Formats: sequence, C-alpha cells, structure tokens
Amino acid sequence: MPRGAPTTGDDGEAERPPRSWRPVVTTLVSFLGLGVSVYLTIEHFNGGSPVCPTNGLSNCLKVTTSAESYVFGIPVAVLGLAFFLPMLALSIPWAWRSANPLVAPARLAMAVVGIGFVFYLVYSELFTIHAICLWCTGVHVLTFVLFVAVVTGWEQATASRRDHLEAA
Repeated sequence: MPRGAPTTGDDGEAERPPRSWRPVVTTLVSFLGLGVSVYLTIEHFNGGSPVCPTNGLSNCLKVTTSAESYVFGIPVAVLGLAFFLPMLALSIPWAWRSANPLVAPARLAMAVVGIGFVFYLVYSELFTIHAICLWCTGVHVLTFVLFVAVVTGWEQATASRRDHLEAA
C-alpha cells in the first residue's frame, strides 16, 4: 500500500495519515516574512528609517543604509521579497501535497539559499556594520524556522511524489 494512503482501522473506518504542522507553519512564517520584507522595502524606497530602537548594538538606520544593504546593486529588502514570495507559494499546504517533482526540491533549495544569505547578513551586521536591525533579525529568525521546517519535512514532502508514482 502506498505510504500516506488511508488505512482501515479496527472499526473498519478509513484512517487518514497524520497531518503535519509544517505546511501551516511554513505558510504562516513565509507570510510574516513577506510582510516584514514589504515594510522594509517601502521604508527603503521612501528613504525612511524602520521603526526600531537605537541603543547600543541596535541601530536599524545604520544597517539599512549601510553599503551591505545592497547585494549586486539590489536592496536587501527587495531580495527579501524575492525570497518570501516564492517561499509562500511553495509552502502552502497544496504545495506540500503536490506530486510535482520540482516543488519539494525548489522549496529545499530556496530554504538553503535563504539560510546561507542569513549567515552572510548576520556576519555583516556583527563584524562589518557593528549594528543589528531588529526587523532584519526578525526576518533571520523566520528564515531559520523555514529552513528547519523544510529540512525536517523532506521525507513528508517527497512522500507525495513517491505515493503518486507507486499508485501509477
């Protein structure tokens, strides 16, 4: 019987496979990340400073106006949009159940690139800019949560494809 297919319980009723928390969490986290990225992009193009306390190490204006706030001439806030918008599409529950062979690897690739970029940005904030932005830190945490959920959900994500192939 294909993995994830309904089985029959003791009472003869069909049992559904257990639902995972990953589709809901990744959808919610991607949506929140997209929201923060939209806010930071608006602030970037309006020339404003994100609402953020400035004390000691926390200084959003210093971070968002630094040379490191651009990568290949593209504002990092815009790169956040370019990350979270496709991650949102790849994270909705339908995408987690998709038998399309490109969906799960694309989601994994995006998560790996995202966490790699987070490492670069955190390094830049701590060792080059010498300041952190709390909004950016929020995005970093959301990206980490996405990474963990996607990596630990690889088996679930690929099970739909295997089940579809076994049923064919």
